[in-house]
Amino acid sequence: MKKVLLVTGGAGYIGSHVVKQLLKEDVYKVVVVDNLSTGFLKTIETLKNIKDFSFFKEDLKNTLQIEEIIKANKVSGVLHFAGSLIVPESISDPLKYYFNNVSNSISLITLCQKYSVSKFIFSSTAAVYGDVKEQNMPVTEELKTNPITPYGTSKLMVEQILSSIDRINNNFNFVSLRYFNVAGSDPEGLIGQSTLNSTHLLKVAAMSATNQQQSMNIFGNDYPTKDKTCIRDFIHVSDLADAHIKSLDFLDKNKSSIFNCGYGKGYSVLEIVNAMKKVSGVDFGVKFSDRRKGDIVSMVSDNSKIKKDISWIPKYEDINFICKTTLDWEKVLIKDSK
Repeated sequence: MKKVLLVTGGAGYIGSHVVKQLLKEDVYKVVVVDNLSTGFLKTIETLKNIKDFSFFKEDLKNTLQIEEIIKANKVSGVLHFAGSLIVPESISDPLKYYFNNVSNSISLITLCQKYSVSKFIFSSTAAVYGDVKEQNMPVTEELKTNPITPYGTSKLMVEQILSSIDRINNNFNFVSLRYFNVAGSDPEGLIGQSTLNSTHLLKVAAMSATNQQQSMNIFGNDYPTKDKTCIRDFIHVSDLADAHIKSLDFLDKNKSSIFNCGYGKGYSVLEIVNAMKKVSGVDFGVKFSDRRKGDIVSMVSDNSKIKKDISWIPKYEDINFICKTTLDWEKVLIKDSK
C-alpha cells in the first residue's frame, strides 16, 4: 500500500510543480490542501488529468478540519508550502505573516505529532540569512541566521520549532529547504506562476514582454554591484520540485537536515531583464525606482551540501531557459484569458 503525503498549498506556484512530479512518479498517494487564496482551482484540475488525487479546499487555521483530513487519509508525510511570501508586504503587515506562517505551522506540526507523521518537508527561504556581507558569499547552511524582515523571521521560527520537535521525537524527521529565487515554469507548459499581481521579477518582465504593461520597474540602481542593481541566485521551479522529491527519499535513511536550494550563480536584476528581452525579442521599457524596504544587495547560495547529501543534479541551470519557460507560460495565460 502506498504511503500518503499531505501537500499544503499544492495549488500554488511551487507546490503544484511538486505535486506534478509526485503524480508522475506515482510512488505516493497525494492529498492536497489549499485555501485557494493564492492558488488556483484550474491548476488542481490540470494536475488531476495526470492522475486523480484528493483535494480539499481548506485553510490551515481550521484545525479540526485539517485534523480530520490527516486522520482519515492516514497521512505519513507532509510537504508544507502554504503561507504568505511577499517580503514588502511582511514589513507592512507583519501579523499576517506570523499568523499564516508560524501559528498555522504550529497547528499543523502539532497534528503531525498526534498522528505519528514521520516526514516533514518545509518550504523555507534564503531570507533567514538576512543581509549577508560579501565576504560570506556564497552562503552556506552553517552561516548564522539573521533575518531582517518578518517574512524571513517567520520562516526561521518554523525551522526552530521543527528542530525542537526533532530533538525530542526520534520518529519525526524534517528537511527544511531554503529557497533562493524560484523562477520559470513547467517545461511541458501544463502549469506555472498564475498570480495576477505578482511582484516576481521574471513574471513582471514576462508581462512587459507580452505587452500587458508598458514598462516595468527596477527597484534601486545604486547598489554596490557591477551594474548597480542587486544580485540574486535563481533556480528553476522544476529543479526545486526535484529537490523536494529527493528530500523525501533522503529521510528514508537519514536524520533531519537543512539545505540551500539555488544554483550557486548570481545574476543582477538588469541581467535578468536583458535576458528576458533577448528571449522574447521585445525591447520593453524599464524604469528605475527607489529601493524597496527589505531588499538586500546580493544573495548567492553554496549548494554543495544538497548536491552531495541527496544527489541533487539540476537539469535547467540556464537563465535563458528559465526566462523562456516563464514567457511561454505567460503566453498561455493570455491565450486562456481570451
